[in-house]
Amino acid sequence: MEAAPAVVVVVVPLPAQSHLNQLLNFSRLVSERGIPVHYVGSATHNRQAKHRVQGWDPARISNIQFHDFPLPFHKPPPDPNALNQWATHLLPTFEAAHLNFREPLAELLRSLSLTARRVVVVHDSLMAFAAKEASSIPNGEAYYINTGSAFCVLFFKWEALLGRPSIPEIESLDEDLIDLKFDGCIAHEYVNFVTRQIDLLAFDVGELNNTCRPLEGKFIDILAQEPFLEKTKRQWAIGPLNPVVALDSAGGTSSSSSILRHKCLEWLDRQPPNSVLYVSFGTMTSLSNEQIREMAIGLERSEQRFIWVLREADCGDVYANQDDEVRRRIELPEGYEERVKGVGMIVRDWAPQLQILAHESTGGFLTQCGWNSCIESLSLGVPVAAWPMLGDQPRNTLLVSKLLRVGFAVREWANKDEVASSTVIENAVRKLMVSEDGKDMRRRAEELGVAIRQAVSKDGTSTAELDSFLTHISRP
Repeated sequence: MEAAPAVVVVVVPLPAQSHLNQLLNFSRLVSERGIPVHYVGSATHNRQAKHRVQGWDPARISNIQFHDFPLPFHKPPPDPNALNQWATHLLPTFEAAHLNFREPLAELLRSLSLTARRVVVVHDSLMAFAAKEASSIPNGEAYYINTGSAFCVLFFKWEALLGRPSIPEIESLDEDLIDLKFDGCIAHEYVNFVTRQIDLLAFDVGELNNTCRPLEGKFIDILAQEPFLEKTKRQWAIGPLNPVVALDSAGGTSSSSSILRHKCLEWLDRQPPNSVLYVSFGTMTSLSNEQIREMAIGLERSEQRFIWVLREADCGDVYANQDDEVRRRIELPEGYEERVKGVGMIVRDWAPQLQILAHESTGGFLTQCGWNSCIESLSLGVPVAAWPMLGDQPRNTLLVSKLLRVGFAVREWANKDEVASSTVIENAVRKLMVSEDGKDMRRRAEELGVAIRQAVSKDGTSTAELDSFLTHISRP
């Protein structure tokens, strides 16, 4: 009979693509070191996480077990015309997960606690109820993953939790960075949901950060100091969690080894090195019809090669009927795709972002600057043109543009409610792809990419931090 494991890890992600992805990649890193992982979510979100993962195959790792919890779906469509681009249409799904996952999670933890010496819950910072459930078993403990940048976490703690006290390390930063306000980056519908997490995080004994020292060493160090670090908690910087080497040579986006290579990768193979702009605004944002038209014209007039992922934001259930009458059909100017054929490519389905960014023909990324997109792009040495729309994205834009100098802001946050003109877009594309400033950004991004990849190598700082965390949870 096989001996029961001494330690098991239970992973609880927020049911949104960027969060599912980060915590599934974390599960891989833990499982590869011989610790069993239990990944929990609805059947739909577990399927989504496995289907969209890139660079490895969850079906080939035997010690990751997926648990399908019941979840009723609310399916309001995204609103491309909303003044605030925060994905309020996903909030009912998040609230339902909090309500419906508690009991099955508690049951799973009780069951695992009967045979394992320690049950370790690692949860998304926005699924903090899981920490309380972990505290209900005698051999349970909980840790949370910050899915945003250390820079953003630092400012959130300094402003929202501490009320902006005088701290020399923060005051030594550029005054413009300190004083900037990002009103409207979180929709008021989300405020209660976010603030409810804060008290529940008190049940955690430590936190993990999807970042690394070459990227954010200064801010990791500040977060490790009082008053940011509670004396009872430890921190580990273990990122990037996404694969950075040995990406699936077939460019697959599914756990199926027989899936065909995505057509956009075949197209990239025919382009010169560093010549293609990758355009994607993530899974939580939908552009208005007017903005899509300006984007299309700006990309065409720039005369630069591009791949544009043009799709609606995810709904709670991404496998729901795509022909539903409430979902709009995204239209481009008449004859557009024929005019840009050979120069630009429109992708209307799920795109293999990591493989696109890793391709030698990709020379820039026009992005909403979510942390997944930032850390994936920079770990692969690709500079960014940032177009922040919600949440942590304005702060990430500051980090990328002002501090790391591996990108720039397409437009200021103060103009977030305005439609960006085709001229603004055309100029931004040319700046990133063919200007001397753009070349300098690309050089710095490539150098930073080398350092980030070194951090997750065998002797890297992030590998050492992960090993430290696993040693900690495996203690006698």
